[in-house]
Amino acid sequence: MSKTALLLALCLLTSCGTVTNEIDLPSETVQEETIVEEEKTVEEAIPEEPEEEPVNEEPKKVETPKVVEAPSKAEDNNLTGLSNKKLAWYFIKAKDHAKSGIGSELKAVVDKYGAIYLDDTEEKVIFLTFDEGYENGYTGQILDTLKEYGVKATFFITGPYLDKQQDLIKRMIDEGHTVGNHTVNHPSMPSITDDEKLEKELLDLDRKFFDIYGVSMKYLRPPMGEFSERTLALAKNLGYTSVFWSFAYRDWETDNQKGTDYALNTVINSLHPGEVLLLHAVSKDNANALPRIIEKAREMGYTFGELR
Repeated sequence: MSKTALLLALCLLTSCGTVTNEIDLPSETVQEETIVEEEKTVEEAIPEEPEEEPVNEEPKKVETPKVVEAPSKAEDNNLTGLSNKKLAWYFIKAKDHAKSGIGSELKAVVDKYGAIYLDDTEEKVIFLTFDEGYENGYTGQILDTLKEYGVKATFFITGPYLDKQQDLIKRMIDEGHTVGNHTVNHPSMPSITDDEKLEKELLDLDRKFFDIYGVSMKYLRPPMGEFSERTLALAKNLGYTSVFWSFAYRDWETDNQKGTDYALNTVINSLHPGEVLLLHAVSKDNANALPRIIEKAREMGYTFGELR
């Protein structure tokens, strides 16, 4: 049975228009990912923007693992014996636009379960992703920019965001972007040791999303970048591909924004082939810098692909 068929059946059985244990978290309670960077050197200057708008390119699409049919019960996941040791995502930033790396322990686990963090290519392609724990007034501006430049992105949303921002989410879908699962309550996934409860963190969001928009979610971003072998396996068994990143920075600190030029330099100086770029949509700097990021990246020969 496909995950879409399962969701339809579950909707009929459970009247899935309402998410169990809905929450109304204030924006400041939503935690965001922890980033560990090897170096923080940012070049002083970025070359001037091109005079003409670059021509939109055909986006490259990442080939993702075959989706596994979603189980109807937690015991179908066969998670017995899998480690629930909490792992925290990090990347090792390379110099001169070389690919970022990750530690051997992380790589062994994420590769085993088909997670995405970097496309295996030497092509200059970037996969743009945004985390949406809550709305801070900039997503509309971001969508305007993406539409103007013909770039597609993946937006990872939480339960409160789905409850409160359905018009923005509809716009994401209508304009060809992908919406992914960031869980209902934004927990550290390994902290939920009951498999059925962890399933609900993922499926309750997906069910309500399906009920409203008629599509299901394919991608999952673990909150705070915290995961275990068990949680990756559970997510894969439910039909999700977990998505991490090969570059991000501390852009979620809304009271510590450092300006458009800082955001531009930080992102541009670390571009690399196959990059999965994580930006937080709560950042004013990101929203203002995004047009110049796209222009400068294209001037450097990069294209923007899609997670499909």
